[in-house]
Amino acid sequence: MNETAELAEFIDGLRTKKIAVLGFGISNKALLRFLADSGAKDVHLFDLKADPEAVAEAKRLKDNGVIAEFTFGEAYLDGLPEGGFDVLFRSPIMRPDEEHIAAAVRAGAVLTSEMEVFMRYCPCPIYAITGSDGKTTTTTLTALLLREHYRNSDVNIWLGGNIGTPLIDKLTEIEPDDRVVLELSSFQLMHMSVSADVSAITNITPNHLNVHKDYQEYIDCKKAVFDRPIHLWRPGVRKRVVLNAGNEVTAQIARELACSEDDRGKYTVDVFTAKKAPETALGLPHNGATAVFDAANNKIVFSMFCGGCGACEGQKFELDRADLLLPGLHNVENLMTAALLLRSEITADDVRAVAATFGGVEHRLETVRELDGVRYINSSIDSSPERTLNALSVFPKRNIVMIAGGKDKSLDYSPVGAPIVEKVKTLILIGPTSDKIEASVRAADPANTVRIVRASSYAEAVSSARAAAVPGDVVLLSPASTSFDLFKNFEERGNTFKRLVNELV
Repeated sequence: MNETAELAEFIDGLRTKKIAVLGFGISNKALLRFLADSGAKDVHLFDLKADPEAVAEAKRLKDNGVIAEFTFGEAYLDGLPEGGFDVLFRSPIMRPDEEHIAAAVRAGAVLTSEMEVFMRYCPCPIYAITGSDGKTTTTTLTALLLREHYRNSDVNIWLGGNIGTPLIDKLTEIEPDDRVVLELSSFQLMHMSVSADVSAITNITPNHLNVHKDYQEYIDCKKAVFDRPIHLWRPGVRKRVVLNAGNEVTAQIARELACSEDDRGKYTVDVFTAKKAPETALGLPHNGATAVFDAANNKIVFSMFCGGCGACEGQKFELDRADLLLPGLHNVENLMTAALLLRSEITADDVRAVAATFGGVEHRLETVRELDGVRYINSSIDSSPERTLNALSVFPKRNIVMIAGGKDKSLDYSPVGAPIVEKVKTLILIGPTSDKIEASVRAADPANTVRIVRASSYAEAVSSARAAAVPGDVVLLSPASTSFDLFKNFEERGNTFKRLVNELV
C-alpha cells in the first residue's frame, strides 16, 4: 500500500471513531479542521482553561458540527478513562503518561498526536530539525534554501511544526514531489512512533526540566527525531542525521551511532561545528559529510557537499564568514545544519544566495530601533541560559544594558554570571528567575561592577533601560527564561518590548 492509499484509509476510519482532542491550542485547532474535513462526527474537545473566549469558540464549533461536545475546567480529564474513546490526540505539552490518559489507553484508546499523524502520512520527503537552541532559525534557513533551489519549479516547500504553523489540515494538499520542513520540540517528540527521512539535532543542553522527568528523558525525546522508523510504507530506508560535534550530548550520540553494531548500517551521520578546531571536530566518528569553521581564514568549509550531482565523495566548497548576514558563531552553525540537511539536493550557489540575504527571524537579535545613539534589540526567544550566552557572544564590548528574567524551568543559571559581567554594565531583572540570575552575577562579580536594577513590569524595565543607556550602548532583551510568568509566549513578550521601545520619545 502506498502513502496516498494509507492516508485515504486512515481518513476513512476516522468517520466511525470516537475521538478525544486534548488541548485547544494552535496545533489542535488545525487538527479539528482536519477531522471535520475528514468527516469525523464524534469528536470531543477537552481543555484545562475555561476562559470566555475559548468557551465561545468551542460553542461555535459544536453548533457547526465540528465537535460533538467539549469539557473545560480543572477536572476536564476526569471522565476520560470511562469515555469509551477510540483515539486520543494529545497536545504537545501534555505528558503521555498523565494518569487519566494512561487509564484511557489501558481501556483501549489509541494515543497519538497531530504531529505524529502528519509525519506518518505525509506523502513527500520530510526534513526535521530539533535541538535546545537554534531550531527556528535553522528550520527557516532550511526552507529558504529549498525555496531558492526550487524557485523555478512546481515543487512546493511546506514549513511548519513548532515554528507556529501546523500542517495537519494541509495534509491532503501536499504532493509527493513537494518538500516538508518541520521544527520539532521535545514535547512534540514525546511518544513519537515515526521519524523524518533526514533530521538534525542542533544541540542539546538542559531545558524544559519542569515538564520532563529528568534530563535523560529530554535527551531521549530529542533522539526520537531520528531513531524511530521512517514512514511505515518505506521500511529499511537508510536514514541520515546531522549532529553537532561541538556539543557534548550530540557528539556522544554520533559516537553511539558509529560504534553500535545495530545502528552502524542504519544511519549516515553528518557532523558540524563552528566552536571546535576543525581537526578536533573531524576526529568524531561519522560516515557522512562535514562542516567546520576555519577561524584562521574566517571560512566555513563544507566537505562531501553533493550539490545535487549524486557523486559527492571528496567534494568541498567554502563560504567566507563575511558573506553570512546573520551575526554570531551560533548562526554559522545554524547555516551549517541547514546546508548539511539538504546537501544531496541543493547547490553551493543556493547556500551563498541565502546566506547573503537572510537577516534573521523575528525576536532573535532583532533590531527594534536606534534612539539617541542607543540600539534596542529584541531577543525574546532567549528562554534559556544557553540562548542568552549565544546572544551575548555577538557583542564585543561591555556596553550592554540587558533586561532579563522570567519563569523558571528548573535550569542552572550559574553559567550566565561571568559572560554577563564581561558584557553587561547594567542588568535589569524582572520575574521569578531574577534571584537566580542575580546570584550567578554576584558570584562572578565580587566587586559589584555590574549595576543590577529590579523592575516590576516591562514598562518599568524599558524605562529603566532608557535611563541607564548612553550613546553607543545596546539595550538587549535577553530573558534567559520562559515568558509564562507575564505573557502567553515569547512572541507576546517580544512584541510588548518592541511596542514600549517604539513609544519612547
